[in-house]
Amino acid sequence: MTKVSRWVHAVIAAVILVSLVIQLVLLFTGGADANSGDSGTAVGLGTRLWRLFSFFTIQSNLIVLGVAMALVLRPARDGAFWRVCRLDSLLGIVITGLVFAIVLAPQVHLTGAALAATIGFHYISPWTTLAAWLFLGPRPRLTWRAVAFAFIWPVAWLIYIFTQGAFSHWYPYPFLNVTTIGLATALRNATFVLIFGLLLAAGLKTLDTKLPART
Repeated sequence: MTKVSRWVHAVIAAVILVSLVIQLVLLFTGGADANSGDSGTAVGLGTRLWRLFSFFTIQSNLIVLGVAMALVLRPARDGAFWRVCRLDSLLGIVITGLVFAIVLAPQVHLTGAALAATIGFHYISPWTTLAAWLFLGPRPRLTWRAVAFAFIWPVAWLIYIFTQGAFSHWYPYPFLNVTTIGLATALRNATFVLIFGLLLAAGLKTLDTKLPART
């Protein structure tokens, strides 16, 4: 099981790394963004880089990348900080996959390299990460304390997005775009996502206890 865990998490890390390299090459050459489909040629390179790493998708995938690489090195890893990172990786990437598939995919039309990157970020990474946790663990690891601390990152991300948007008038996702849908609607949508995240975290915590131990 240890060898299988190392190989599976190595594949997850490789998918994210390849997708990120593709996206960076596209960014530097004026290609499409795998998150929004925008070419972004109207803004400078620095702005494009800042926007790329402001996407929840990218941040979620980077957390999964770090967690996957850590599990390649030590599949039975544990610790208080690790438990928060592990839960954040699951929460962030599952929300990424669901929101993209349900809300964003119908609005984003990609081809070529940008499509390959978005498949890695939004389809392969989310569901292989969840499947790896379900079948390989390590488990049990999640606590209610970890659940509480895990929400520091998404709440901080939302505060950052709304704060910078007030000055830049740029928002990474249409359902948070205060400029087009208004502050009240954007805050309502953010609240819905947070509530869903809480329910998802509770479900993951319950599964972590009920599913067979994987160490």
